[in-house]
Amino acid sequence: MRVVIAPDKFKGSLSAPDVAKHLATGLQAGFGKGIEATRIPVADGGEGTIDAAIGSGFTRRTTTVTGPLGEPVKADFAVRDQEAVIEMAAASGLALLPDGPTSETAKTATSIGTGELIRAALDLGCRKIILGVGGSANTDAGAGVLQGLGAVFLDRNGNELPGGGAALAQLDSIDFSNFDVRVEATEFVLASDVDNPLLGASGAPAIFGPQKGATPDDVAELDAAASHFVDVLAATTGQHAKFAAKAEGAGAAGGVGYIAIAALKAERRPGIDVVLEFTELEHRLKGADLVITGEGSLDEQSLLGKTPMGVSRAAQRNGVPVIAVCGRSTLSREQLTDAGFHTVHALTDLEKDVQKCIAEAGPLLEQLGRHIGVYLAERTENKEYLNV
Repeated sequence: MRVVIAPDKFKGSLSAPDVAKHLATGLQAGFGKGIEATRIPVADGGEGTIDAAIGSGFTRRTTTVTGPLGEPVKADFAVRDQEAVIEMAAASGLALLPDGPTSETAKTATSIGTGELIRAALDLGCRKIILGVGGSANTDAGAGVLQGLGAVFLDRNGNELPGGGAALAQLDSIDFSNFDVRVEATEFVLASDVDNPLLGASGAPAIFGPQKGATPDDVAELDAAASHFVDVLAATTGQHAKFAAKAEGAGAAGGVGYIAIAALKAERRPGIDVVLEFTELEHRLKGADLVITGEGSLDEQSLLGKTPMGVSRAAQRNGVPVIAVCGRSTLSREQLTDAGFHTVHALTDLEKDVQKCIAEAGPLLEQLGRHIGVYLAERTENKEYLNV
């Protein structure tokens, strides 16, 4: 019996590698000898993407970069040959704000550390860089990424601007004389499901700014500053910079999507597709009897291209039955069937107290894994078709 375990993280409880480890432990306890559990932690391009890369043969690297408020932070990224995976949240994430998001941090948080991570990958010889851009603290239209790569932002008096979106209102010119030329010879992939443009009512400040502490007045200020930045960048590099502001995905990660498209010439792809590609999930599904996937909360958002759906589609293409394990599920039986899941096992089936499920997710996952293992053993012994 060969089972592929390909879950996302259980947010607030366990990383994807830990989820896979606990499930594998339970499966082997329930099934006994003769089961092979292949663990492939996955993600949808946001937090957890580095873990998925490490679980697929990439090597973890650590460097010190500029955090969202200008302080030094240690950030991990992953490298395999000439390919790198960068998780923006590691350098410029909301979780790095010591007191959480506020109106002030919404205006001053920078993405410079993400640019510095890109430069660190370039220093290691990487010429393909995947940018996973979930969980950002900044709304700086990606200006910090350019700064991290050597661009200098100046006001009308020739003074260098501080980081953050609000400061862009004072931008007069951009000096690219020390910009990292290796960018031109590098392939960038923007792993993001966000399709918002940079500006306007559906842009980065309006839609995502409030999540990062922005008040309505801050949103208006940040949108105007970002618009001014687009004008200056277009005057400096060409009108393609204006068109890029309207592109789908430009509003991702406080506008880092915009700079990825406008300056890095990145291709935007759904995060789960990018992760499943570099984990080589489809190839590793060959010969499997069952796939187990899941995430903390299986809900309507899951159906919009999150990890369980991506894994389910891959399993179906390869004719492998798939089940889901989650902390809780709010989906109907019909929705789950339509999504391709034969069965769904939730921690709340074992423990009704959600807080206990969060605190004791590991042991509960082992219980679920053991239950699934026993069921599989019984079906195998009776030589019945694996109708999970």
